[in-house]
Amino acid sequence: MRILSGAAASRRVRTIEGRTSDFEKLEPTVRKIVVDVRRNGDQALRKYAEKWDGLVSRQPLKVSAPEFEAAWAMSSREFRRSLQQAAGNIRRFCEWQSARDWNRSSGGLSVGQIVRPLASVGCYVPGGRHPLVSTLLMTVIPAQVAGVSKIRVVSPNPVPEVLAAAHMLGVTELYRVGGAHAISALAYGTRTIPQVDKIVGPGNLYVTVAKKLVSFDCAIDFLAGPTEVVILSDRGRAEFITADLVAQAEHDTAALPIFITTSKDLAKSVSQILSQVRNNTAAQALRRNGAVLLASTRQEAIAWANRIAPEHITVDKRDLPLIQNAGSIFVGNYSAQAAGDYASGPNHVLPTAGVARFRGGLSVNDFVKVITVQELSRSGLSKIGKTITCLAEIEGLTAHAESIRTRYPNA
Repeated sequence: MRILSGAAASRRVRTIEGRTSDFEKLEPTVRKIVVDVRRNGDQALRKYAEKWDGLVSRQPLKVSAPEFEAAWAMSSREFRRSLQQAAGNIRRFCEWQSARDWNRSSGGLSVGQIVRPLASVGCYVPGGRHPLVSTLLMTVIPAQVAGVSKIRVVSPNPVPEVLAAAHMLGVTELYRVGGAHAISALAYGTRTIPQVDKIVGPGNLYVTVAKKLVSFDCAIDFLAGPTEVVILSDRGRAEFITADLVAQAEHDTAALPIFITTSKDLAKSVSQILSQVRNNTAAQALRRNGAVLLASTRQEAIAWANRIAPEHITVDKRDLPLIQNAGSIFVGNYSAQAAGDYASGPNHVLPTAGVARFRGGLSVNDFVKVITVQELSRSGLSKIGKTITCLAEIEGLTAHAESIRTRYPNA
């Protein structure tokens, strides 16, 4: 991976900062699929699932209870223990993270909030080259902690490990469909798959474009693109830094792996190790999109990291307070980014393409509504009555003012 410094490094940061998701080219194709499923329901859904998802003719779309049980029964003890430990850490983090009801009162005015779960959600679990058991945990568990009563999972051609994890979590609705057709089914409903209030989880470009197209009719989490990893360090160990860059780069040849440092020696060591990577997918991502950026000052390095606003970032502990934009932050030599992908607790469904400038990753709070509550006593309303009528009349909303004067003629 090339070392860039000075003007070349600045240009590279500007290019990354200006990255956008190339959805437009796929939108016409995806729109046809979405509309077809919306209009024709299960018939269209089965057509696409049999074409792309490995669904067999007449095979039920919904996974049965005996299939869940069989998958769990055939899973190894080590796999079960791993699932249970990861799930426990994720659940505990979600419980700590949860929004709470609260109420404050002063002078006859009581205000607060109540937290209510969404009624139903759809969790997308990718299949393909890497069936993501971890994504099932990361999407279902926060929904459960939030109190969502209807959790529907879609996953193309789900492998036994995914079914075993679903069984452990108590999932009863898992449908063997994926792609844009699954997103349309969740958003609009079919005879087999009921409509949901919100869709969460990562997928390929077809899934992402479909989420964009349905987002005015069904809530979504965000549009996630290829994996991004930034390591910002002057003091780290080269073998740890390169291990994390390669680990995230192996997700996709379109992944973005970036190392930022002010240390010339560390830059050279990292670049040399990365030139010998044998993981084919990671090697292509490193060659196409990767860079070692050599900053002239620590301030410049941190500014570059914040402008990139990456999905994952690893930093030295002293730099943590200065990071403003990131999906998830990993601190120090032993905070391997793979820990966050699986078992440390925070969610691995994270924003990409600069979206971390204005939101973090998926959380338990994505599965609830925070509803404000207010109660005014007679004396409480009297204290702000004149303020309300003044502002209402300035805006020309006389009925607003009259609703106060009906209670307080002198307001």
